[in-house]
Amino acid sequence: MHPMAKKGKPGSFNLTKLSDEILTKEYLQFMSSQILETTTIFDSSTVEISKNGASVIQYNDYRIAITYPPFSEAFEITIVHPIVKLTLDDYEISEELMKRFSDRAEGIIISGPPGSGKSTLASSLANFYHHTGKIVKTFESPRDLQVDPGITQYTKLDGSFDNSADILLLVRPDYTIFDEVRRREDFRTFADLRLTGVGMVGVVHANSPLDAIQRFIGKIELGIIPNVIDTVVFVKDGHIGKIYDLELVVKVPTGMTESDLARPVIEIRNFADDTLEHEIYTFGEENVIVPVSKKVKKVGIEKLAEDKIRDIFKKFDPRVEVEILSDNRVKVMVDKQCMASIIGKGGSNINEIEKLLKIHIDVVEKNSDSANMSDDVEFTFSESKTALLLTVDREYSSMHADIYANNKYVTSVRIGKKGEIVIPKRSDASRNLMKLASSQNDIQIFLKDF
Repeated sequence: MHPMAKKGKPGSFNLTKLSDEILTKEYLQFMSSQILETTTIFDSSTVEISKNGASVIQYNDYRIAITYPPFSEAFEITIVHPIVKLTLDDYEISEELMKRFSDRAEGIIISGPPGSGKSTLASSLANFYHHTGKIVKTFESPRDLQVDPGITQYTKLDGSFDNSADILLLVRPDYTIFDEVRRREDFRTFADLRLTGVGMVGVVHANSPLDAIQRFIGKIELGIIPNVIDTVVFVKDGHIGKIYDLELVVKVPTGMTESDLARPVIEIRNFADDTLEHEIYTFGEENVIVPVSKKVKKVGIEKLAEDKIRDIFKKFDPRVEVEILSDNRVKVMVDKQCMASIIGKGGSNINEIEKLLKIHIDVVEKNSDSANMSDDVEFTFSESKTALLLTVDREYSSMHADIYANNKYVTSVRIGKKGEIVIPKRSDASRNLMKLASSQNDIQIFLKDF
């Protein structure tokens, strides 16, 4: 067999021939004996794994795997060394993520396929925590992370990381880097250490961040997963990709409507924009991961029903928002000061409206950032003999808008083809507008977000 080398960088490797010379079994055996002999001479060379048919030696930054029969059909020596040493500053990390690493994240999973750069990021995190004055240890087998001298690297004690954990707790680390979490007992050890209060960073082989979370299901109880892992970082081709944030809530799962179906649900959100992407919960006797579909634009009958309900509540709050939850349930969002008049004494008003519409209505306070309208748009004011004319940019033609005067609702209109809003002078809307506004500056036009 010719000696071969895998050259390149994460995501772009090529297998190249180093020499035309064919290496014999005798030569490989000689090399193996020389490598093993270094472990007795140099302190920087240690035997990490020794089994019948396989040995793994760590020599400085080089990880050397030697396999031979009966484990492998031929003699083979594989030498791996790190391509590059990075710090967190070398990654494209947002300010929010850096703050997360510094302040909140204490159950981090770094996931990705083999050779994607997971261990490099784990080393960068270990050095980052060490530089901030934290006590950092590592769990590795073999011990090949590139970490600073002040970080102690532990391996299996008597063949088990569980035994290593007993010693680890006595030295009271702030963070432990677990490279890598693979076997069932590894997941349990990771969870046990995290639940004792040790900050944990685990490296997991997975093709997606969701697959990394799935590997914990069945290994530990579903309800404690968010307490064990709060941040999942996916690494591909040496770059940080998608990041998930996990949180346990009690709610009705998305897609279900009845309140008696509420249960503990693990929400998996995209860290970048806080979008809910998946939910994990128990359904029957099974633990399921359900994707949450993005909300689609409402059309047809649902849109008409929403408009009808909005019209009923506009007399209480002109900027009311309506969300249809199911065929027999809606959520109405209004300003706080309007809630009492909507509900009425002993719930009399809302009960009457529910009887009229034959649906259940949840009245909730509207968040200031959830308004269903845009900022007010610029316009020019003029009048003819029969009407008041408010003219906006033509790009708003055929859109719906609400008109306010001194922050009081006047009317809802549809903008004409030329950007004109025509309000007949004999109409109630015109009279109210002239009564409330003393000048054009008192009038506001808000586009409605349909």
